[in-house]
Amino acid sequence: MRTLVSTSAVARSSRCLRPTLVVAALTTMALTACGTEKADAGRPQSKHVDTAGARPNSAFTEMLRQVAQSCPPSAAPEAPPTGPAETLPPGSVETPPSDAIEPIAPTAGPEVELNARDWCAGVRHEQRIAQELWDLADPNPTQVRAILNALGYIDERIHDLKQSGTTTRFYVDLRDRGGRLCLDGLAAGEQTVVEMCVAPAIGPFTPQEQ
Repeated sequence: MRTLVSTSAVARSSRCLRPTLVVAALTTMALTACGTEKADAGRPQSKHVDTAGARPNSAFTEMLRQVAQSCPPSAAPEAPPTGPAETLPPGSVETPPSDAIEPIAPTAGPEVELNARDWCAGVRHEQRIAQELWDLADPNPTQVRAILNALGYIDERIHDLKQSGTTTRFYVDLRDRGGRLCLDGLAAGEQTVVEMCVAPAIGPFTPQEQ
């Protein structure tokens, strides 16, 4: 015996299913959106950390650019003049004694190994660092590092910071755009000395080689 189902009953069942399916679909979409929001909530934080980590290097590069802003381009260092000296008319200058020592042009060191841009920027770095260190009566590594950091020199570029008695020695790696500039500093109050040095063109910075 077959049971007959009226078409009106089927229609009513279909109408009842539709709201149920709609509710289920909306619930699924809400759960998916919630999960996406949670996943996205973590992304800005990691992006912020990455940006914050890169910020000191960007600031350091900008500081180097500003210090060397008025310096000439990175031209190769000029070689000492060669060839015979110009002959001057007799009596125009005093004749040096026969035992006089003639000055010798440097063949190594910052004078001949640094390009024009590095030499110009090096003078400015020497001045700005030495001026701040002069006020330290009894400098120690912590104080020296704090001053260097305040001037824009990051820890990754500060090397061999050591105290010996009442003085503190340090090196600063300022290599940029293929240059070889570095600084050799001695913080000693009013006797502070900061001088340019020459770093290897490539590879890690090693203070022992300066």
